Amino acid sequence: MTQFPTTIVAEIQHYRQALAKLLIYGDSLQDRVGQAFVELLEAVASQSTIESLGSYGRWFQALATAQETWSSYLQRSIAYADNPFTQQVQHRGLGELPAALVQAACHDLALLQDLSALTSPQVAEWVQVVSGLDQPPVAWEMDPAPLPFTFASLQPWPDQIDALATHYQQQGVGRLAQYHVFTWQGNALQGVAHPDPVCLESLTAYDHPRQQLQQNTLALLRGYPALNVLLYGSRGSGKSSLVKALVNQYGAQGLRLVEVPKPALQALPQIVDRLRSAPQKFIIFVDDLSFEEDDDAFKALKVVLEGSVTARPQNVVVYATSNRRHLVREYFSDRPRPSDQDEVQSWDTVQEKLSFSDRFGLTLTFEPADQPTYLAIVQHLAKQAGVSLDEADLQARALQWATRHNGRSGRTARQFIDWITAELADGRP
Repeated sequence: MTQFPTTIVAEIQHYRQALAKLLIYGDSLQDRVGQAFVELLEAVASQSTIESLGSYGRWFQALATAQETWSSYLQRSIAYADNPFTQQVQHRGLGELPAALVQAACHDLALLQDLSALTSPQVAEWVQVVSGLDQPPVAWEMDPAPLPFTFASLQPWPDQIDALATHYQQQGVGRLAQYHVFTWQGNALQGVAHPDPVCLESLTAYDHPRQQLQQNTLALLRGYPALNVLLYGSRGSGKSSLVKALVNQYGAQGLRLVEVPKPALQALPQIVDRLRSAPQKFIIFVDDLSFEEDDDAFKALKVVLEGSVTARPQNVVVYATSNRRHLVREYFSDRPRPSDQDEVQSWDTVQEKLSFSDRFGLTLTFEPADQPTYLAIVQHLAKQAGVSLDEADLQARALQWATRHNGRSGRTARQFIDWITAELADGRP
C-alpha cells in the first residue's frame, strides 16, 4: 500500500469534520448519494484498497443514477431541505426567527459551500493513490438539470441566505417543493417523478371552459377566493388533460396537483389538513367522479366542499371530472311513492342527491364534439406532431378513424394522430 501524502490525509479529515459539524442540513444528505460519500471518505481514510475502490464505485453509481454532479447534488439538497430552519422560514421572515436558528443555517451553508468545492477528479485521485493504480478511476462529470435554486458563484453562501429564504417562501420545502404532482397512497402524499407532460398549448376547442378554469386557477395562485370546480361532459373531451396541463403551466409559480383516487376520498379531510399550512396552492384532483348510495366517500367530499367547524383553507380547491351531471346515482326505486312508509321527507333525500353537483362553485360543461370541432382538434394535433398530409386526405382519414373506433372526441383525435404519425414514420401509404 502506498504511503498516503499528508496533504491528502488533511483534505479527507477536513471534509469528514465538515460533515460532522452540520447542525441543520445534515439530514438532507441521508440519501444514497450522501451516504455513499460518507462511506467513501471512511474507506479512503482507512487506506483500504478494496473498500476504497468499492465505495468509489457506489458513489459514482449514485451520482450517475441521480444525474447530478457533487456540487449540483448539494445545492439541490439545500433547495429541497426539510428542517427546522426551512419549515419556519417558509412562513416567517428571517428577522422573526430565533437568532440561533439563522446562525446555524449560515454555519451549515458555509460548510456545504466548502464541500461543494470538492471535485470528482480530486476524489478519483485519492482513490488512485490509496489503491496504487496507474491511472485514476473514471471521474463522474456531466451537465446537470437546472437547479431550483442556484447560489451566485462569487459570493459566500451564507451571504445569500435572504434569497434562499425567499425561495423557501415561494416554493416550500421537502417533497412539496421537489414534486409538482402527487398521489395519495398509503395515508401519505407520494410524489410523481414523471407526470403526464400534457400542456395547455396542445389542447384546442372548448375555449370557454378552458379560459374559465385558467381564470379560477390564477385567482387561487394570486391569493384570491377560488371556486371548487366540476368538469362535466362527454368522455374523451379533454377534461382530465386540462386539469393536468394547469400544473405543468403554473407549477413553477407554486401550483401543485394532488390526485386522489375514489377509494381514498374518505381521507380528504386529512389531506386538506396536511396541505393547509403549506405556502403552495393545491388542486385536489378527483377523476371520473360518481357515487353509489350511502357511499362514505360522498360524505367526505361533501365535508370538504361545504366546510365544517374547521375553516376551509384558502390554498386548496377541488377539481373533479365526471361524465355524469348528477354525481350520485339515482334509481327509479329511490323516488317516493304514496305508499312509501320508510321516510316522511323522501323527496328531500332525492333532491340532496340530485343537487350534490351544485355544491361545486363552478360547473364547466364539455359538449360532445361535432364534426367541425373534431376536425379542428385533428388539425391542431397534426400541426404539433409535424404530420405532412394533404388537408383533405387528413380529414378523410380522421373521419374514417372516428367511424371505426371511438367516435368523435379529443381522445379519438389524439389516438388517430399517434397512429398516423407512426404510419408515416414507417413509410406506409
